[in-house]
Amino acid sequence: MEKGRRVLIIDPDAQFTSEFSALLAEDDFVVEICRGITDAVVKLKDTRYDCVVMDVNLLDMKGYAAVSIIKAIDQRIAVILTANENTKELEEKVRSQDIFYYYLKCFDREELRLVVNNVFKKLSQNRDKINLRVLH
Repeated sequence: MEKGRRVLIIDPDAQFTSEFSALLAEDDFVVEICRGITDAVVKLKDTRYDCVVMDVNLLDMKGYAAVSIIKAIDQRIAVILTANENTKELEEKVRSQDIFYYYLKCFDREELRLVVNNVFKKLSQNRDKINLRVLH
């Protein structure tokens, strides 16, 4: 298993999590799934993830409110928030958080797959920059 290729999906929608985790598995990501933030916090404390894909409507709280909880555990985690529908008010709440991307589920899943791949591409570039500084 490649280090740093772990993704946590937090979403109560079993169909979405099943379909999307299968897509990510094709790209050799290790994917774990939680239905709510309570279970996710336990996983986040036990395992290092670089990316969290989280719905705004969780069972136990709003996803945009949970971003600060996730960032308190590990501020380096890239958070991608998802929503079935968008409103101006919802988008303002989501975009006011420290997130990597906001994805609407009505769009093609391939877009979300590319975004997750971009998270790891960016992480790899940042690691390369750090390694170059160490060598000099």
